[in-house]
Amino acid sequence: MGRGGRPTIIERFRAEAFPVASVRPMKIGLFHPGWWRFPKPPPSLFLDRVRRLGPVSIQEQVMTDLARLVPIPSVGAIPAHAPDLKTSAELIAAMLIDVGCPDVRIIEGPCDPAVVGRFPAPEGAPRICFYSHHDVQPIGNPDTWDHPPLELTQVGDRLFGRGSADDKGGIAVHLATLRAFNGKPPVGVTIFIEGEEEVGSPHILDFIRDHRELLRADAFVILDSGNWDVGIPAFTTTLRGVCDAIIEVSTLDHGVHSGQFGGVAPDALTVLCRLLATMHTDQGDVAIEGLEVSTHFDVDFREEDLRESAGMLDGVHNMGSGSLADRLWAKPALCIIGMDTVSIAESSNTLLPSARARVSMRVPPGMEASAALDALEAHCESHIGWGAHVRVIRGNLGNPGQVGIDGPLVQAGLKAYTEAFGIPPVLIGQGGAIPLVGELHEAFPDAEFLVTGIADPDSRMHAENESVSLSDLVRTVNAQVCFLTGLAEHINGG
Repeated sequence: MGRGGRPTIIERFRAEAFPVASVRPMKIGLFHPGWWRFPKPPPSLFLDRVRRLGPVSIQEQVMTDLARLVPIPSVGAIPAHAPDLKTSAELIAAMLIDVGCPDVRIIEGPCDPAVVGRFPAPEGAPRICFYSHHDVQPIGNPDTWDHPPLELTQVGDRLFGRGSADDKGGIAVHLATLRAFNGKPPVGVTIFIEGEEEVGSPHILDFIRDHRELLRADAFVILDSGNWDVGIPAFTTTLRGVCDAIIEVSTLDHGVHSGQFGGVAPDALTVLCRLLATMHTDQGDVAIEGLEVSTHFDVDFREEDLRESAGMLDGVHNMGSGSLADRLWAKPALCIIGMDTVSIAESSNTLLPSARARVSMRVPPGMEASAALDALEAHCESHIGWGAHVRVIRGNLGNPGQVGIDGPLVQAGLKAYTEAFGIPPVLIGQGGAIPLVGELHEAFPDAEFLVTGIADPDSRMHAENESVSLSDLVRTVNAQVCFLTGLAEHINGG
């Protein structure tokens, strides 16, 4: 409350502006763009009054910024790329200075370099924190890409290159948003660009604790999720968590000749493979006891679209049971992402004494990632064959997240996205994890969260030929400009 017990401007805004449910996001079953007639866009909410750049200018700015960011291999998972992460952070800081940010910091420490920029808040105005990350996945074999992975390539509406969709395109969107206001946004703005999201944000809790006041905001816009399709925005309401572990199996104190001992002495690789096979049912559901499922979704995918987006080969069956949306967003998933054993080229008729596999799990909403690892460890101990020795080495973890949409600032965001895209956002879940969301919510329980993104089903994040829709980048810039302008106009009585 303000002086004399009167509500402050921001408290009055929260109480009066954008009443709950003033925008009805799409919640529809078996939704697909070809089956649905788009609703007529509502009367202009903000765009008739917002000072924004034209689409051509936005395209040029976004492409120019991405063309500078994509060539930097800022891969957090490979220590040799640490200098590239620093180069990336320095470039982003320079870009923020170039758009007029008066307070730009590169923050290092135990974490990979993050960039934070702050624009002052006019008296009584809320502060919005826009988030993206500048670390990316490895490019893998460049020969599997149709275009150079570290070079921005335009093909029609698609922009190809590592990080174009995840998440350097988000950085370009934030920069274009700030340029629309000539570097003087009408409300307080913080830009937070993380440097270790792709490795599970292992130091994010310490980072928030050490820089709490620097990050404090009334609402956080997390631009690291995805849209329902090109031209159809989405707000994420749940996020699966993630955890990984190395499972190490030992059976012998040294390798022995398979002709002498095969059939009696178990080799570690066979035991490990049999253990890994117990982690799924024949249908493909995760068979580890104790993984709780408490969320279900009203929307679903068309199976043929999902199979095409995943690149599934003819004759390969889907895994799991239940709706496709629940399998991707609400239920656990487990995959083997690496294995330490003898290569085929170096193999011989030897019983292997030890073998290791790295397992990655997606944790269902409502469950702690540490509890999922507990369940995995218990499963390994109870299902190991022939009395072999098994050790579970815990890796990184990120808790699932659940995001409300009823707050007035998020409702303002829904209106802005509806205006910019011409269609209300679809409420979705995300199979991927953004550990930051849960940690920020714990640190700032009164803040609101708008979790969306720039990627679409064809973006191929983490894979070869990653790309993003240029038109969706422009729409997202307009949505963010609408959002900030709408907040300011309400505060000022517009």
